[in-house]
Amino acid sequence: MTAVRPRDLVLLVGITFVWGLNLITSKIGVGQIPPVLFTFLRFAIVAACLVPVLRIQPGQMSALVVAALFSGALSYALAFAALARATSVSSVAIASQLGVPFATLLSVALLDEQVRWRRWTGIALSFGGVAIMGFDPQIGDRWESLAMAIVAAFLGALGLIGVKKLSGFRPIEIMAWTVWIGLAPLLLFSVRVEQPDWAALGQVSWQAWAALAFAAFAASMAAHTGYFYLIQRYPVASVAPLTTLSPVFSVILGVLVLGDQLSQRILLGGLCTLAGVFIITMREKRIMDTAT
Repeated sequence: MTAVRPRDLVLLVGITFVWGLNLITSKIGVGQIPPVLFTFLRFAIVAACLVPVLRIQPGQMSALVVAALFSGALSYALAFAALARATSVSSVAIASQLGVPFATLLSVALLDEQVRWRRWTGIALSFGGVAIMGFDPQIGDRWESLAMAIVAAFLGALGLIGVKKLSGFRPIEIMAWTVWIGLAPLLLFSVRVEQPDWAALGQVSWQAWAALAFAAFAASMAAHTGYFYLIQRYPVASVAPLTTLSPVFSVILGVLVLGDQLSQRILLGGLCTLAGVFIITMREKRIMDTAT
């Protein structure tokens, strides 16, 4: 495994902090802006900034559309809807990590990947931890939020499998196409289902608009660009394990900023899930190291 230089390690931790903080600020945003509309506005800002990198790859665009819809519009919209309904940001942050075991299971089903007992253990811990959290009263009363977060993680993992099958695209190009492809369905769904009061947007606080700007520029543009930079400099296996810090930051900030209550069930379930995700990630890292 290639060692990450100290300067780049600081950058990676900063990126995970931004992603963790984004969940907190987005909670403020979706409290005043309908969640799917919030997702659309975030995508629209990023899309406008990434116009110059759009490039058509003949023969792959239909597959890209499917992958982008699952990994982008569908998973993000559900994740923000879950966040809007959640009483505890911590539960959404932790449940979102199920994308890792879901991706592993989908790799077995769709890519014929072989999974040994260590990753099966990680998968069991991940889902077991979320099940433990589900029995907590403050989460059980909002079970639909946890369910949405789980489905969002599954759809994101399904989209990731589709992305893995693409070739010739730079990561930044995939992100550009993902937001552009997601604009129309997000706007249509928001108008037909959420039926937002457009006049009421003028009453939205500056904090909510700042949350939207942070999601678009800091979490999507800056953090993802920084992550792509690190992916280009180091093997994925060298940087991926540390991304599990993101939900840890979300949980801590949820308690400090939003006043989330961490019960024993949430704490135990969160530790089990993150431990499972870490086991899966580290095992995949070892496999990649052996392959190279």
